[in-house]
Amino acid sequence: MMRSETFILLSFFISLIIIGTVFLLLPLSWNGTEPLSVINAFFTSTSAVCVTGLITVDTSLYSRFGQIVILLLIQMGGLGLISFSTLYIVLPSRKISLKGSTMIKEYFLDSVEFEPRKIISLIFFFTLFIEAIGTVFLYFGFSETMKEDAFYYALFHSISAFCNAGFSLFPNNLENYKNNELINITIMLLIILGGIGFIVLRDLIKRIKGEKKHIALHTKMVLITSIFLIIFGSIMIFFIESNHLLKEHSLKDKILISLFQAVTPRTAGFNTVPFNEMFPIVQFLLIPFMIIGGAPGSISGGIKVTTFFILFLVLTKRINPEKGISIFKRRVPPHTIYRISIFTIKAITFLILSFSLLVLSESVFHSGTEHSFLELFFESASAFGTVGLSLGITAGLSLFGKVIIILTMLLGRIGLLILMMNIFTSNNNHEIIYPAGEVLTN
Repeated sequence: MMRSETFILLSFFISLIIIGTVFLLLPLSWNGTEPLSVINAFFTSTSAVCVTGLITVDTSLYSRFGQIVILLLIQMGGLGLISFSTLYIVLPSRKISLKGSTMIKEYFLDSVEFEPRKIISLIFFFTLFIEAIGTVFLYFGFSETMKEDAFYYALFHSISAFCNAGFSLFPNNLENYKNNELINITIMLLIILGGIGFIVLRDLIKRIKGEKKHIALHTKMVLITSIFLIIFGSIMIFFIESNHLLKEHSLKDKILISLFQAVTPRTAGFNTVPFNEMFPIVQFLLIPFMIIGGAPGSISGGIKVTTFFILFLVLTKRINPEKGISIFKRRVPPHTIYRISIFTIKAITFLILSFSLLVLSESVFHSGTEHSFLELFFESASAFGTVGLSLGITAGLSLFGKVIIILTMLLGRIGLLILMMNIFTSNNNHEIIYPAGEVLTN
């Protein structure tokens, strides 16, 4: 029988997607010359709710009403897993159920020991406060080139960045602002803050205020892995693309552009240069960034940086079968390593399945445009990690291809969390224990 937590998550997201599709199909939501098809409206709604950012039609073609619908879908989808679904369980008129408390604890790891309602209020406070600050800085950035709509554009992009959605109101995303330091730095900080998670933010604030002497192991893992990936990605893009895509830019702009493109592939689909013009090797090397994603307890997708960190430890350190792995004077127990390994194997299997189906659909039902394996794999990984970057093939996918990407976005957004919850809460007490058998492994 499906667990109530899983049912609530699925019901919330599917209902939100359907409602969003209906609103986007209204005549007042669309300004395009051609009518908006049902599949494109459904695709946009799914991408917004799953805070992915992949689009089959330009967001600028929607009316102001349609864009506000998309913005609300991004905001509700971004908060949905950790706020709205929990509020559905924890209503003011009801006592906190055991399952509701379990759901919050599962998602926030071991950092939630009390007052789930307080956690929800903190989520709202952090979100609104950070988005408001981001809006102010972006307003000053956009006001240099626009007057009437500067605040609206600032608000839209602030929410889209913090929710790691990657939706932009500009037809070429943020390419016109690739040299604008204020806009680039603000967007990057919003993406990073939304991607490291509320657990880390709360832990850092407590440390700064002196309420804690040391930050948690989870926080250390998230910060170390995130910083490493950003630095590694920036250096890679800078050196490989320095005499290619970035050839005409100054050294300062090369660094800024490389840094921005290293931040966005892990969580949000913004770009200041066209990814489809990068060297194929850079496009390929950015795929693992999209698969890894952000931190647990955050708005981002992927298998999460803590999973990547622990898997890296498994590859580089000796594992004690009884004690697990020691790191930073703390211990990662064997059962956690086992469950993370199982989760990763299943997650990668889902990604491979999605990619295989996409290749099959575009081979059979393509509409005259041939897509390379790299383009299709990049698209699948972007949808799986709810990133939103594309090599320019999303709009040209077949009907079946778009359906596969829709399902992949849903899987990457809520499927991975449900999978993790099921793995980490499975009860094996009643399983039959059979005699051990010998199996050759090498």
